[in-house]
Amino acid sequence: MFTGIIEALGTVDSLQLRGGEWRLSVHSSALDFSDVVLGDSIAVNGVCLTVTRLAHQVFDADVSNETLQLTTLHSLGKGSRVNLEKALTPVKRLGGHIVSGHVDGVGELLDRRPDGDSIRMDFRVPDTLAKYIAQKGSICIDGTSLTVNSVKGATFSINVIPHTQAQTIIQDYRSGQKVNLEVDLISRYLERLMQGEHAADEQHDSKAGTLTRAFLADQGFL
Repeated sequence: MFTGIIEALGTVDSLQLRGGEWRLSVHSSALDFSDVVLGDSIAVNGVCLTVTRLAHQVFDADVSNETLQLTTLHSLGKGSRVNLEKALTPVKRLGGHIVSGHVDGVGELLDRRPDGDSIRMDFRVPDTLAKYIAQKGSICIDGTSLTVNSVKGATFSINVIPHTQAQTIIQDYRSGQKVNLEVDLISRYLERLMQGEHAADEQHDSKAGTLTRAFLADQGFL
């Protein structure tokens, strides 16, 4: 688990195909590797990856084809800057929100504009994720915990303060930028929980997330 508070920036050394899997190598002079061991989890742009090799200020992680298809990691190349966060410990402050590192989909930056020293950004999300995003709720963008300012359909806006601009790769974003999105963990479980006894019904599953008066009446809410 992670908090969405970025600890350091890293730079991609390579992304290479090794057999049937991809191997990502990341260098960071800012990340504290003193307590990192093989098998630990590190979030790279919000994607939870397992450390498979450690060298001086460098770690490798295997990336499955599934992960490449569902995230923006496939677009990384030598020199790409990435957000890094080590998995949280029981004594670490939860400064952001609960982040699993399991990306739900890819969004796109539509617009960015100055607002004082901050930057306002508008993002478009896949239609299937729109229902999970709420005004003043939490959203994880490339591993960074952010607050949703407003929502309109499948578009939401955020405000990026100077500190976040300086400590993450979000300052590099331009219109058209593709980003990894993870919606609030609680909303995903709540949707499944609300299916109640119908959760095991495959036919009902195909309508997951559909809230109707008939459903509410059937569950005793009306």
